[in-house]
Amino acid sequence: MANNFEQRYIAARRSVIEKDFMHLNPEQRRAVMTTQGPLLLLAGAGSGKTTVLINRITNLLRYGSGSDSTEIPEGASEQDIELMLSEDADSARRKAAYEPIEPWRIIAITFTNKAADELKNRLEQALGPEARDIWAQTFHSACVRILRRDADKIGFSSSFTIYDTQDSLSVIKQILKAKNIDDKNLTPRSILSQISKTKDEMLEAATYLENAKKSYDMRAIQIGEVYVEYEKRLKDADAMDFDDLILNAVRLLQESEETRTHYQKRFKHVLVDEYQDTNKLQYLLTSILSGGHENICVVGDDDQSIYKFRGATIENILSFENQHKNAKLIKLEQNYRSTGHILESANAVIRNNLGRKGKELWTAADSGEKPSLHAAYNHDAEAQYVAEKILEGYSQNGRWDDHAVLYRLNALSNQLEYAFKRRGIPYRVYGGTRFFDRAEIKDMLAYLNVILNPADDLRLIRIINTPTRGIGDTAVSKVSQIAQDRGESVFNILCHVEDYPELKAPAAKLRLFVDMIKKLREASENLAVDNLYDEIIEKTGYLRALAEKDTQENITRAENVQELKSNIYSYMQETGDATLFGFLDEISLYTDLDNLESNADCVTVMTIHSSKGLEFPIVFLVGAEEGIFPGTRTLGYPAELEEERRLCYVAITRAKKKLYISCALSRMLMGKTTNNRVSRFIEEIPPEHIQKTNVPKGRNFSDLPTDLDESARRQAAQRPIRPIITSKTAQSALPQFSIGDNISHKSFGAGVISSMTAMGGDFLVEINFEDVGTKRLMLKAASKLMQKN
Repeated sequence: MANNFEQRYIAARRSVIEKDFMHLNPEQRRAVMTTQGPLLLLAGAGSGKTTVLINRITNLLRYGSGSDSTEIPEGASEQDIELMLSEDADSARRKAAYEPIEPWRIIAITFTNKAADELKNRLEQALGPEARDIWAQTFHSACVRILRRDADKIGFSSSFTIYDTQDSLSVIKQILKAKNIDDKNLTPRSILSQISKTKDEMLEAATYLENAKKSYDMRAIQIGEVYVEYEKRLKDADAMDFDDLILNAVRLLQESEETRTHYQKRFKHVLVDEYQDTNKLQYLLTSILSGGHENICVVGDDDQSIYKFRGATIENILSFENQHKNAKLIKLEQNYRSTGHILESANAVIRNNLGRKGKELWTAADSGEKPSLHAAYNHDAEAQYVAEKILEGYSQNGRWDDHAVLYRLNALSNQLEYAFKRRGIPYRVYGGTRFFDRAEIKDMLAYLNVILNPADDLRLIRIINTPTRGIGDTAVSKVSQIAQDRGESVFNILCHVEDYPELKAPAAKLRLFVDMIKKLREASENLAVDNLYDEIIEKTGYLRALAEKDTQENITRAENVQELKSNIYSYMQETGDATLFGFLDEISLYTDLDNLESNADCVTVMTIHSSKGLEFPIVFLVGAEEGIFPGTRTLGYPAELEEERRLCYVAITRAKKKLYISCALSRMLMGKTTNNRVSRFIEEIPPEHIQKTNVPKGRNFSDLPTDLDESARRQAAQRPIRPIITSKTAQSALPQFSIGDNISHKSFGAGVISSMTAMGGDFLVEINFEDVGTKRLMLKAASKLMQKN
């Protein structure tokens, strides 16, 4: 038991450290100052978990374990206590430090590059240049870094290539074609999904196939055969897909004692963000890395575990305290994002789940406006309602990007987009084609990858005749077949093209291609990646080929090719790394979430899954109906229904100031019209926290007023929120604009009205804008945002 001196010393030291973190709330401060052993931070939505991570790392670097250690340094004296209690803050801080941690001995793992970049930037702001030595990385980038060092121990070179999802699908399509398997009955995406699940179970392809044969399941057997060939092709190409990065890193750490010991000694502290989204392999990875010191801190929210379809298991966070001896649990429940009514709504919904640890979000802020539920007659009326509310918010000195529309199913975006276009509302449907998925960018990245790893057959075949070099499909097929028969890479065959009589005709053109790649590989040894990229553009003639056809599509493609140079330069500036290795690793690990344009002033339209981690002042949750949210496939399955409820919790907690919830009492979806009840999740919100409009008591058309006969009910189901007025009197009440008027639009700028067409109780106006070209808008909605000059 500590004596009086030791107790006073420890108390004085803790007092000094605590002063640095008084800006945090009590539970945040407790999380920051708990430095030893396993720790689970159950962090509710908007509870400042990133702030806690930043401050926790700051504490480790400045003070080590001083805030909660019962050890005191040898030779400690009364004078030390006096110094820590003195007015000399700098001296007190230096004395309070106990075995401070070096930056390179901390690894902080996140799920997205965006989150990792935010962590790095905020750490550097707080700590200065030394923060750059902290491993603040995504799961995949951390694994790449480990594998680049020791991949040779599991049969890969240090220059292995990384295949993204599109690359993997291309390989599978090639295998299906070679095996004469109909890809309509067994789709490449379904095969890749099964391969991903199998890798998460650490089941090798040969074992999967063997098990499939024992079960006499023909579909599983076919998948197994494709899986075996897929793994062979990736290994021959010295390539790994996304799942391989984590799988092979885990295998490396398990099989190589030298590698495992190196990293377990190196990392004294392992921090993991979004732990509720981890799968089996990610759990194994973090467990192994933290095995040396057992200082693992995981941050997550069991109520936001929504990625089961990607392999995430909520059990990792629910059973953390059982998996790690003497683990501590701290709950972060104070919310800094949303108003009181929004939080009470979220609490009321998620409280109905049984598979959770339990917490209650609260805020010191005002109660704010109650979330509202609006029941529209049909899906068109619902979209009109959302559009009008957005216009209303924008006209009150708001911004377009204050608004986000969330839905459970992608199919719900169609009517919304139509309504937005009619009203001139700028929007972006999140989840479209990523910059790095565009064909021209994939081409240029293929050149860079082949220069780094010429054994990458997939990418080499992509560029062998891009731009056109007169190398036909027949020649490429012959080269590929020879390579496959001889068990060599396509590039090796091309290097000895004269040895194969069947390649005599295209030999000269193939040799020119090989010579070009060899020269570019030589150039890569001396040039920084931005200058190398210039060489590729010049030597391949890619831009010249695009310029031959002066179409808008080719102009855009050429701009994208040049924009990739900007990405390269930005990477070099931000990281100080001019290597091809580094840039390709960075690009290959980008996800759609990293592609969100935060500076674009437009309404964000996205699925609820995509919205996780984001926040908006005003949120619209559409399609809140039984059969859609929750979906029919979840009914009768408690675990699935609880995940749907967690998804609703995520949607509600994206809203900062205002939450609009809507449903359609009649909806046509996928060619079928249904009359749906309001979602059970919304019904779980108490009346004191939600305001309802147009909602029948029984939530169904059978409960519409009894004075409506059957015919009237059907008409009501089709009636928009505001009936179309066709009278001339109504048209004359519209704002007065004429053809030729010079106008100024709040969103699109200056323009001239070129035509006006009467349409019901409105006018379709065509306006030639100086900056954005011609737009066709409905006058009633557009007039709220424009005026005559």
